Amino acid sequence: MTSTPGQLKRTPDSVDGGDVSLPDALARWARTQGDQRAVAYVDYRVDPEGQITELTWRELNARVDAVAAWCQQRADRGDRAAVLVEQGTDYVVAFLGVLRAGLVAVPLFEPNPLPGHTDRLAAVLADCAPELVLTTKAHADAVEAFLTERDLTGPALIAVDVVPPSTGGPEPVELSADDVAYLQYTSGSTRTPAGVIITHGNVVANAAQGYEAYDCVQGETTSVCWLPLFHDMGLVVGLATPVLGGFPAVLLDPIAFVLRPQRWLEQLAETPGPAVSAAPNFAYGYVASRTTPQERAKLSLDHVVSLGDGSEPVMSKTLDTFYSTFAEAGVDRRMHRHTYGLAEAVVMVSVSPRGEAPREITVDRVSLAAGRVVHAEEGTTLVSAGQGAGGQLVRIADPATGRALADGEVGEIWASGPNIGQGYWGKDDSPEVFEAVLTDDDGSAVDPGWGRKGWLRTGDLGVQVDGELYIAGRIKDLIIVDGTNHYPQDIEYTVEAAHPAIRRHTVAAFSVPGETGELAIVVAERAKQVSAEELDHEAVSTAVKSAVSGAHALAVHEVLILGPGEVPRTSSGKIQRSACRTRYAEGTLRMGG
Repeated sequence: MTSTPGQLKRTPDSVDGGDVSLPDALARWARTQGDQRAVAYVDYRVDPEGQITELTWRELNARVDAVAAWCQQRADRGDRAAVLVEQGTDYVVAFLGVLRAGLVAVPLFEPNPLPGHTDRLAAVLADCAPELVLTTKAHADAVEAFLTERDLTGPALIAVDVVPPSTGGPEPVELSADDVAYLQYTSGSTRTPAGVIITHGNVVANAAQGYEAYDCVQGETTSVCWLPLFHDMGLVVGLATPVLGGFPAVLLDPIAFVLRPQRWLEQLAETPGPAVSAAPNFAYGYVASRTTPQERAKLSLDHVVSLGDGSEPVMSKTLDTFYSTFAEAGVDRRMHRHTYGLAEAVVMVSVSPRGEAPREITVDRVSLAAGRVVHAEEGTTLVSAGQGAGGQLVRIADPATGRALADGEVGEIWASGPNIGQGYWGKDDSPEVFEAVLTDDDGSAVDPGWGRKGWLRTGDLGVQVDGELYIAGRIKDLIIVDGTNHYPQDIEYTVEAAHPAIRRHTVAAFSVPGETGELAIVVAERAKQVSAEELDHEAVSTAVKSAVSGAHALAVHEVLILGPGEVPRTSSGKIQRSACRTRYAEGTLRMGG
């Protein structure tokens, strides 16, 4: 299929052909374009120039068949199967094999020494109780030891890279749009992980929305992705959309990007046709600051169609830096797609329009904090996240009452669409989040459409101006530094135990904009038995920074210790992170007695 700009086919043939699952789409491409590349992994660990492992659509389909057959021999339909595989083609095989077997995939990662990862992995496995754990031969011993150490020895272990070819293939499973495909875990907490229930219909819908939004073309586009495949954005950009859309994906390891970020752009430059990619906002500033003029001179990027930007606030200054730095390489701000989303919606909710740079508005900071947009020459610059992708409905609501707000009023972002997940695995509060009732001024309910019972409450603050969405608040109070998400309750839990002078349940962790990105701030009250004169603030600050760095790999910029009762709270006594952040920005949050 050959298309020209303005004539692109906006939905994949797999969707038009009635395929309702990613395994269905894979089988279609194995039949119709079997010898073409489906997925490639560039391994920089064995070769500094990158060693490529690749699979054609026919090869990928055969390996998925083999894994699916093995899974069916060891688990029943609907059982969970955790994917503990490192980044690469084997991850794609494992994930799709689980889906084809009729099981529920749980995309995760192999045990590794990164701070906090093993605790989170153990918590998620305990929560989802998988029947199977899929890994590779190289990591099988480490995975088995990890499961034994954490008393998680129930699941059977499968090394997907040594599964023999299937002679008869798996038992055919008719997958419906309503069947559960996988659980996408969102929580960084080691105590209360939450898995979003994603159906086959949900992921196909969002992959099709991404196909349209990023101007993808079946058989022509190439997706380049260094994001981890267990991450919601990485899974959709690096796996789901290419598989549904019938075009190849080139995968890199996140560490390969961190060590030499120019590898990302080098792979984009080497694609033979139109290329798409996506990354958190920090990545654009990071790659601009870490490449030399000589490296940039070798890049030709004018064939890049879309560069998605999401999972953290998009900063106008970062975009300025990236596009000015690589202008001679052919990048253009019209390539940029500011994408807003969250795992509860598979990933994508809204996206800025194709063919034009995302719009920007500058608004008064104080007015924005007060809940309304007032345009100003100087203040906070917001970058538009466009409108609902693929017909999704996006509204702004009063988070306390559920009343729909007007253009220019700041409130909670609510969404509805065929991609919205079904709830949280094993959690009783799912209806409160996934089936919220939105009302208009006269109190009547606003229909969410799409056959849904209610609206998704995202927990994020935003505002619509002239019909376009702007993100006004932090995403569910996440602390996002250098592209890594940190849940404040986890940081606060660590801080409480860092030093005896810190009063329990009085800690607030949040982030504020800095010159080069977001900065993590910690505010806490001193224990009542410690007087202001006895408090050694330097010792407490050092202890907090050391504890947070060790447990979360996060550098805390500043630690403020206030007197008892001085940290802002709600009327019910709950710590108000947003109020702490506002007062810190105003300079009114000071260490007291």
